[in-house]
Amino acid sequence: MSHHVGDQKPTWSSGLTFILAAIGAAVGLGNIWKFPYIVGVSGGGAFVLIYVACVLFVAIPILVGELLIGRVGNGSPPVAMAAVARESKRSRWWSAVGWLGALTGYLIATYYSVIAGWTLLYVFKAGGDFGGAAPAEVAAQFDDVLADPLLMTVWHTVFIGIALFIVGRGLNGGIERTVKLLMPSLFAMMLVMIVYAAVAGDFPRAVDFLFSADFSRIDGEVVLAAVGQAFFSIGVAMGLMMAYGAYVPRNVPLTRSAFIIAGADTAVALLAGLMIFPLVFANGLDPAEGPGLIFVTLPTAFAGMPGGAVFGAFFFLLLAFAAITSIIAIIEPIVAYAEDRWAMRRLDSCLLFGTGAWLLGLATVFSFNLWKDFKPLASIEPFADVTVFGLIDYVTANVMMPIGGILIAVFVGWRMSRLTLGNELAIGGVLFKGWLFLIRFVAPLAILGIFIANLT
Repeated sequence: MSHHVGDQKPTWSSGLTFILAAIGAAVGLGNIWKFPYIVGVSGGGAFVLIYVACVLFVAIPILVGELLIGRVGNGSPPVAMAAVARESKRSRWWSAVGWLGALTGYLIATYYSVIAGWTLLYVFKAGGDFGGAAPAEVAAQFDDVLADPLLMTVWHTVFIGIALFIVGRGLNGGIERTVKLLMPSLFAMMLVMIVYAAVAGDFPRAVDFLFSADFSRIDGEVVLAAVGQAFFSIGVAMGLMMAYGAYVPRNVPLTRSAFIIAGADTAVALLAGLMIFPLVFANGLDPAEGPGLIFVTLPTAFAGMPGGAVFGAFFFLLLAFAAITSIIAIIEPIVAYAEDRWAMRRLDSCLLFGTGAWLLGLATVFSFNLWKDFKPLASIEPFADVTVFGLIDYVTANVMMPIGGILIAVFVGWRMSRLTLGNELAIGGVLFKGWLFLIRFVAPLAILGIFIANLT
C-alpha cells in the first residue's frame, strides 16, 4: 500500500453511496437535452456505438486517473494534486491542475444555477398547465422568462440556496443524504416517464431515431462530437471527481467504480431519449431544437396531452433533481479547499463562495435580457456576437476542460510513480498496461483533437 498524505477526512459511508454520488455528479442537464439530440442528428445507433467506444477509451481512463489523484492526495483538488506531485517527486506546479479543475467547476456552477433555476420554475409552470395557454402560446412563455431578469434572479437564488444548504451540511449529512434520496428517485421517475411516453407518444419512431444505425452519417466531425460528448458527460476535468475521490474508502475498487459510473451515465442519456422523443414525434415537433427542446418543445407537447400537467411537472422535477446532484458536486471542490487550506468552517466557505457564484450568475441572467446586446469581445471575429454567458460557457467547455483533461492524463500517465498506480488500481498485467496506454496516448490525443477542432 502506498502511504496517504494528510489527516483523516470524512469518507463515503459505502462504495454504493460514492457511486450514487458520482453518478449524480455526472448525470446533469446535458445528458437529458444534449445527448439525445446529438444522437438523433448524428446517425443514431452508429453514433451510440462510437460514443460508447469514446467512453471506454477516453473518458473512463481519465475518470480513473482523477479519482486516483483524489484518493491518494486525500484532499481538495489543488491540495491533492500538490500532495501526489510531492509523493511522486514532481514539481509542485502540478497543483495548478487542481486549481484549474476547481475554477472550471466554479465558473460552470455560476451559469448552471441559472439554467437549473428554469427547471424549478417549470415544475410550477407545467403543474399549473402553463396557465391554460394553448400549445402554440406555451413556446412564447420561455421568451417571457428570458426577458424577465427579476424572475430569473429569483429562481437562480432559490436553486443556489438549495445547493449551498446541502453542501453546508457536510459530506455525510448533506451530500450523501441527498444523493441517496434523489438518485433512486431520478431512476424511478425516468422509468415512469418512459412508460408515459410509450403510451402517450410515438415510441417506435423514437426507438428508430435513437438506435437505427446510419453509418453514412459518420465522419470526422461526428467522431469528434462523440469524443466531446463522452468527455463532458462523465464529469471529468471539473475538479469534482477528484474531490469525491478524496472521500473514497480504501476498500472500494476505483476501476470498477469508474465503469459503473460511466455505464450509468450513458444509460441515463439513452433513457432520456426514450423519454423525450416519443412525445416530440407524436406532436410533430422538431427533435433538433437543442436547449430549446426542454423549455420550448416539450412544454408545447405537455400542454396538449392527456395528463400533461402532472407528467410535465414530474418531468421538470426530474430535471431539477439531476441538476441538484450535479451542482453540489461542482461546489464541493472549492468548499473543501477552504476547509483544507484555511481551516474555514464549512458553512462560512459555503456562504463566501456561494455568494460569489450567485453574483457571477447574475452576469448569465442579464446576458438574456439587460445585457443581451453587450458583447465584451465584439472586436474579435469569432466572438463578435457572444454574450457574457456565451463567453463563460465557451471558455469553460472549449479551453479549460480540455486543457485540464489533457494535463490530468499526462500527469497520471507520465509523472505519477508506477508503484503508486499499481498499488492503488489493483488491476494486473494486461489490464493495467492497457489502461496506461490509453491514459498516456489515446485519451490526451483525443482530447487534443476536440480542443483544436473547437478552437478552429
